[in-house]
Amino acid sequence: MKAHKISDTVFCVHADIETADLFEGIWPIPKGVSLNSYLVKGKKTALIDLVRDWSEAPKQLDAALASAGTGFDKVDYLILNHLEPDHTGWLREFRKINPQVEIISTIKGINLVKTFYKEETGLRAVKDGEKLDLGGVELTFFETPNIHWPETMMTWESASGTLFSCDAFGSFGALGERVFDDEFSPEEHAFYEKESLRYYANIVSSFSTFVERGIEKLSGLDIKCTAPGHGIVWRKNPRAIIERYLVYAGYSKSAPEKEIAVIWGSMYGNTKQGVDAVIRGIEAEGVRYSVHRVPDEDVSYSLADAFKSKALVLAMPTYEYAMFPPMAYVLDIFRRKHIFGKTVLRIGSWGWVGGAKKEYEAAIEALKWESLPSVEWAGAPTAQELATLEERARELARIVKA
Repeated sequence: MKAHKISDTVFCVHADIETADLFEGIWPIPKGVSLNSYLVKGKKTALIDLVRDWSEAPKQLDAALASAGTGFDKVDYLILNHLEPDHTGWLREFRKINPQVEIISTIKGINLVKTFYKEETGLRAVKDGEKLDLGGVELTFFETPNIHWPETMMTWESASGTLFSCDAFGSFGALGERVFDDEFSPEEHAFYEKESLRYYANIVSSFSTFVERGIEKLSGLDIKCTAPGHGIVWRKNPRAIIERYLVYAGYSKSAPEKEIAVIWGSMYGNTKQGVDAVIRGIEAEGVRYSVHRVPDEDVSYSLADAFKSKALVLAMPTYEYAMFPPMAYVLDIFRRKHIFGKTVLRIGSWGWVGGAKKEYEAAIEALKWESLPSVEWAGAPTAQELATLEERARELARIVKA
């Protein structure tokens, strides 16, 4: 890896993580993820955010720093915008290499340094608006709590107009030897846009109100480069990713896309027949839709489309008097990630007896959904039941278009 120059004094130094491991132990990253750190040089040197020892990330970061003419032992300040271990996990090893480095974070961040890494010395807690003079280069710290942990802050370098935002404005997807938005093709941008939605839905969606507050708080800054902790560094269109995050935050409230996310599971094909009928009904109304089968596809992907869509179809058979277990897991994730305010159609088959409906209704009670009447049937659906499913899907689609 090499350092990527943002200005004469600011560099992106990143590590690409390409692994079968799950992000946060939950979310698949088949195309990897980047861990972005940033080097700021004045008379003194600051490193903004770190890495964990994951896919040789420390070696990648070391090589990038060397290409910028420095190394771990020459850093004067380690600034931690966010204490989640993907940005801090290598801290104790770093401190052994550089015992004199001063670690800077918010008050809550410094408390987490002590809790997570048992470090007690060389720590400085900074407050909102506080500045750090590196000698010819000045950094300003802005507290932006709950994007997405309580201790988070962003760091601002005014001369280059760079906002170091850590988990805000991030995305899944490794970067390779390019990091800037003007270095990627439209097709590549389409990939990263999809992965930024999945990242937001998986990681940030529960904190959308705080995203809006943070963006409003920093609205007066003349941002020339948006430098997140994961994903593309935005120097040509620095507000593009910020505006995208505002759209995503709106999905949590009153501005979802006029789409339907169809999420289904089937044991022996009977529920699938119902899904096929529902899709015919949606297509007849000309509404966009996505389809996700569980458990074949990880919930990470259905969560992303459910988050942005105005309506959902949830299709599941009854399994031992209750919901199909993979669908029960989906609903638990939806609850945890605050997938509120959707219009929903639930369908499904049953064998010797029903039972999914009761558990389902209890599971969605806190989600504030508007539900169309459920459609259930025994065994394979009849022609009349398929016709009912098509019509109910058309009804849902018409609501979406309204």
